[in-house]
Amino acid sequence: MKQAVAIGIVGTGNIFPAYLKTLQRCPRVRIVGVADADAALAQRRAQEAGVPARTLDELLAGEAELILNLTPPLAHHAVGLRVLEAGKHLFTEKPLAANFAHGRALVEAARARGLRIGCAPDTFLGAGAQALRALVDAGTVGTIRHGSGHFMVHGPDDWHPNPAFFYRAGAGPMLDIGVYHVTHLVHALGPVRTLRGSAHVTHARRPIRSGPNAGQVLEVEVPTHLVTLLGFAGGAEVALTTSFDVWRHTHAPIELYGDEGTLIGHDPNTFGGTVRYAVQRGDWQRAPGGRPYHQNSRGIGLIDMALALREGRPHRCSEALALHVLEVLDGAVEAGRSGATLTLTTTCERPAPLAGRLF
Repeated sequence: MKQAVAIGIVGTGNIFPAYLKTLQRCPRVRIVGVADADAALAQRRAQEAGVPARTLDELLAGEAELILNLTPPLAHHAVGLRVLEAGKHLFTEKPLAANFAHGRALVEAARARGLRIGCAPDTFLGAGAQALRALVDAGTVGTIRHGSGHFMVHGPDDWHPNPAFFYRAGAGPMLDIGVYHVTHLVHALGPVRTLRGSAHVTHARRPIRSGPNAGQVLEVEVPTHLVTLLGFAGGAEVALTTSFDVWRHTHAPIELYGDEGTLIGHDPNTFGGTVRYAVQRGDWQRAPGGRPYHQNSRGIGLIDMALALREGRPHRCSEALALHVLEVLDGAVEAGRSGATLTLTTTCERPAPLAGRLF
């Protein structure tokens, strides 16, 4: 067996336990230290992982080959640059950066140093998205011409204990959750070429309804209801709605409409779920099962990247995919605000399918 890839983790907040659970199951990687701006939190998380707590400087000066960045989106650019400048490969939580310009700077810095960047979400490596991709690739419903996607909830001011950052630059429903839908759609259909749509700040001020900050009023900096028409290079057009202004709805997360039928995808923020298809007017059928990663497996994209480093192959959660998706997210807001059609400057290859387990 090749030597396990040494991984350091910076940022030990709410998503840390999910990554830790996945990484600890894989003998091909080993965690060598964790760091956080909150030293006490880093110490507690280090004890959970059975590894040392470090400062970021110590982590970057140590043996880690690959750094997992779990800091908030507004810190992704600054922390990512420090990781790359230290000569480490980088895997970061979604999105790649809080805006496209910062994401592009990270990719350029990595390429200049011969380093790799990987980026969440990796839910498209799960059983649900892989089943949908297989149906598309097999031509089960013919050429995909149209589609729809929906992420619509009432915003985190209704349930999150500290929701302010969701309404600041770098967040909002498109960058926070729409990133899952866009990544899954690019995985299934290929890169996006054009964007147009609408974007609204439905309420400029939103009261926090529960938790320790209940009663405080948030100033909203970003659109909270966006309808974006994604024109794919392959010819399909998909209407994606992302919103923090809807209490309930009955729309499927993803539907794809082909010449010979319809595909219905699962929630792209999860790894598993029911994927269905119907050919013409036939009955709905479930996609064939038996694929791995039905449960929460956050971190398998990082593991795939670590294995790819050892095996000399491309990794699936690539910097090209992440940068393209980030341009779509940023562009959706721009196109929605301006009413103009936006032509994207980036592209990417569809990630290779994942038929079996990584380890």
